[in-house]
Amino acid sequence: MQSIDWTIDGLPEDTHKLLRSYVKDVTKTYGTELEGIILYGSAVRGEFLPGRSNLNLLLVLSSYDLAVLKKYDGVHKRWSKEQVVVPMFLTTDDLQSASVTFPLEYQDIHDSHRLLWGQDPFVGLKMDPRYLAAEVLQALRGNLLRLRQRLVEGRSTEEAMTILLALSITAVLPALRGVQRLVERPVLAHGEPLLKDLESHLEVDLTGLHDALLLKRGQISPGQKEIPRLMDRYLESLARLVTAVETRITR
Repeated sequence: MQSIDWTIDGLPEDTHKLLRSYVKDVTKTYGTELEGIILYGSAVRGEFLPGRSNLNLLLVLSSYDLAVLKKYDGVHKRWSKEQVVVPMFLTTDDLQSASVTFPLEYQDIHDSHRLLWGQDPFVGLKMDPRYLAAEVLQALRGNLLRLRQRLVEGRSTEEAMTILLALSITAVLPALRGVQRLVERPVLAHGEPLLKDLESHLEVDLTGLHDALLLKRGQISPGQKEIPRLMDRYLESLARLVTAVETRITR
């Protein structure tokens, strides 16, 4: 049996134990159908916050159909309460084609991932940069449009705004790493240095994004009156960012 006695810098020992138990569960469930288990996201970048951050995983399978996917039902029931979100299910062939179709997402995983078990499909994988600019622009503009829509759906309550700010900034950060690649800046893994770098390079005020990141991490706790003002700052910053990136990339 393959050893799973690895250590990931920055993760608490409780989280290591949880991941090792998860790997044992998944390998037992899938047997020879499983080729690899990949951890990515904040847990690998050193930004994992116990009680706040999810554990993002990718399962590499030899093939899949409905019966194979349904095998995960029991795993999800056991692990969903432990911040383990439903993983991505891919074959090696899927990953090769997805790296062309979704270069932003898969380049981000390529750069910050950890093999927990099996074979690493990212070794030797070449990312196609031709469509990166289009996906970055779509991700940023789409984020802004969806945020406005969901604010209305959530009736702009304090609870809705708090949730939406965290969701939006989480989705923005990978797109900003894509911007760094496009403008040939060093790609920064951590959120705060990433925002500061692009704020300086693009000459745009991103105060609202800084605030949203602090809120997501639990480092600030705005009251009922301050949350709407924070949301206003965030919307203004995000709109300025989208315009600045569109101008820089498409000129």
